[in-house]
Parts: sequence; C-alpha cells; structure tokens
Amino acid sequence: MKEVEGKVAFITGGASGMGLGMARVFARNGMKVVLADVRPSALDAAMSHFKGTASAHPIQLDVTDREAYARAADEAERVFGKIHVLVNNAGVGLGGPMQTATFKDWDFIMAVNVGGAINGLVIVLPRILAHGEGGHIVTTSSTGGFSAVGGAGLYCTTKFAVAGMMESLATDLQGSGVGVSVFFPGPVTTNLGQSTHAVRPEHLRNEHEPPRRPPPRQSASGAPVNFAEVFMDPLEVGERVLHGIRRGDLFIMTHPEFRDGLVARNEALVRALPQEPLNTRRRDALKVFGTLLYNPLYAGQQPVTPPAGIAG
Repeated sequence: MKEVEGKVAFITGGASGMGLGMARVFARNGMKVVLADVRPSALDAAMSHFKGTASAHPIQLDVTDREAYARAADEAERVFGKIHVLVNNAGVGLGGPMQTATFKDWDFIMAVNVGGAINGLVIVLPRILAHGEGGHIVTTSSTGGFSAVGGAGLYCTTKFAVAGMMESLATDLQGSGVGVSVFFPGPVTTNLGQSTHAVRPEHLRNEHEPPRRPPPRQSASGAPVNFAEVFMDPLEVGERVLHGIRRGDLFIMTHPEFRDGLVARNEALVRALPQEPLNTRRRDALKVFGTLLYNPLYAGQQPVTPPAGIAG
C-alpha cells in the first residue's frame, strides 16, 4: 500500500504513546485517522495535536466490548468513509513472575492484548476486504513477542500470540490486496504502566496486588540510565510503521539492538530439531497441509533501512 494519501486509518490505543505517534505521522502524510481509546481525557489531549485540521476523529472505545467496537467502526465510516488501515495497538502490560499471577491478571491482559486484536480483525477486516480498494493490518506485538522476558510472562504470552496471529493472517490474505504486518517495537517513551492501571476494570483487580519489581535504574556497566534519553520517540515509531506499511513488510522492527537475542532464539529452535534422517514418506504426506512444512511468506521480508530522516 504505497499510496496512503486520502486513506483512512483506525488506530486502537490511539490517544497516547505509539498509537498517537502513528496517528500524527499518518495525518502528516495525508491520511485521515480515527483515534480509538478507552480514556476520554487522553482523547481530549490527543486531539490538541490536530487543531485546525479535519484529519482526526476521536472515539471512546473499550476494545474488549464487541458491540461498542462495531459501533465505533460504523462511526468511523460515517465520518471518513471506507477504512483502509487497521492498527491493533491497544495494549496493557503486567509485570511480575508468572507463578504469582492470578486468573484476574490473565483474564485482563488476554482480553485486551489478544481479544482486542481479534475483535479488530472480525469487525474491521471484512469491511476492508469488501470495498476492494486494498489496505493494511498492523498489530503491535513487542520484542517480548519473539524472545522470553523474565518477569513479563503474561505480557510475552499475549505478544507471542498476536505475532502468530498476524503471520497466519498474512498467509491467508496473500493476493487479496490487503497487507499484514506484525510490529515488534523495542523501548519507546509511553505511559503503558500508568494507563494499564487506569483502564483495568474493577472486577479484574486483585484484592491484594502482588509486589511488582521496580524497573532497573542502572545499565549493565553500573552507570545510571536516563530512559527518556534512550527510549525511542513515538513519532519516530510512527515513521517506521508507515515505512513498513508502504513496503508491505511482514515484520516491522524498530531497534537493531535486539538482533543477537533474535538470532540466538532462532538458532536454538534449529538446534532442537532431531539430528536424524528425514522420513521422506512423512514429509511428502505433510505437504498436503500447505505451508505447514515451509511458508514462502518469510522469504518475502526484505532488509530494512530506516525511513528518510531517521539515522537510528
């Protein structure tokens, strides 16, 4: 989807952080953006970035509410017309060891991070396919969606899930004119921790919250870290996501610093294959399952250079 001017993007979690960064960059490039977010105050603040334009429209939306989601999609179409880009970006984060997690913790994070993305696909994707003008789906995963992170098992579970969801969706949508990307951001300046607490419904709050490990304040060398200086700006995130949409990238990544971890995990998977002769009869039988043995989709991902104006 190289030409984006005049196209409509529906962005969940669009009122702050990465979602707002994407919305601002998309609007700068001639798109119309729907900011869907559960927090009215955040929507009010976000709209200050679009004063004097008709390029953005706010909608209060809890992505776990399917009926409300359908109404929001209807409203987006009434205001801007056909939706071309869906960004499943709404998400929450819970830290702490998995052995102390409760059912309420699991239900909350799964409902938003996985259920919200599912709702977007079921409600918005058919509308994109129906108008036949092409489009793109982006779902925000995380670097914790391809590598295990200690103390973040619930979060990693959801982010691995949506990564698999998008890779399978891309396989199913080949030739449809609708591109698919899974977005793996590294550290970005957001308010994920604050917003997670703010949006957690009362019935999914623990009576006694387990202690959460505070974030580290020193680098591996022992030097103090100013995270505001090293975390990526959401506007840069928006530029990188738009770059990936235009290129039709299956994977959109932001930080080259995660290369060694990514390589290590994939090499571990390869080493785990049994070192024994192939059963050729079994291999041939399994070929009837299409891409189970080999998915050519992965060969289509091309090397990525930063968009113009971003040095990394």
